[in-house]
Amino acid sequence: MSSTVIIDYGSGNLHSALKAFERAAADHKLKGQIKVSARTEDVAKADRIVLPGVGAFKDCRNGLLAIDGMRDALNERVIKGGFPFLGICVGMQLMATRGREHDVTPGLGWVAGDVVKITPQDTNSKIPHMGWNTLDLVSNHSLLKGIETGQHAYFVHSYHLAAALPDDVMATADYGGPITAMVGYDNIAGTQFHPEKSQALGLQLLANFLRWKP
Repeated sequence: MSSTVIIDYGSGNLHSALKAFERAAADHKLKGQIKVSARTEDVAKADRIVLPGVGAFKDCRNGLLAIDGMRDALNERVIKGGFPFLGICVGMQLMATRGREHDVTPGLGWVAGDVVKITPQDTNSKIPHMGWNTLDLVSNHSLLKGIETGQHAYFVHSYHLAAALPDDVMATADYGGPITAMVGYDNIAGTQFHPEKSQALGLQLLANFLRWKP
């Protein structure tokens, strides 16, 4: 039986994420175990890995690396093993080269680019960017099957991943200028928005992830 592990490292809407994945699996009649775990042993054996995240980049990064062996387990399973990975919100940002929130903090280095503060050209656009916004799809990635440009997703953030390589960007949103909404390549992907709070779009994306065979 396939297994999906949502990593518990002290940051993220773990209960909401778990319930959303369970709902997506039930709605699409997908079988497999979905669980929350802080154990590197579970990550090392998982068929799919999810990294949520809420809060400051540095705090999330330190929380993740505080789990003994977790970074090695992620690199071994995701980068070397090629198993599907999904980062959510700050979990996506941690995939970057660096975070520039208050100071410079190294990320996992999986997606070239820095996490920088949103700087809307429209002075009426408040920071943090909070609420519903439409997606502009710039990729035909498998995770976007059944999702169209113009559908709404739920965002809560003040920073976004400014990808160095345009081909790594899967979707954007407009908030006084373009912001990165999704990144990905090969077997890794990330969403700046919260699929677990994005209703129909989110459930479709999570179901796509549970089916994904990169």
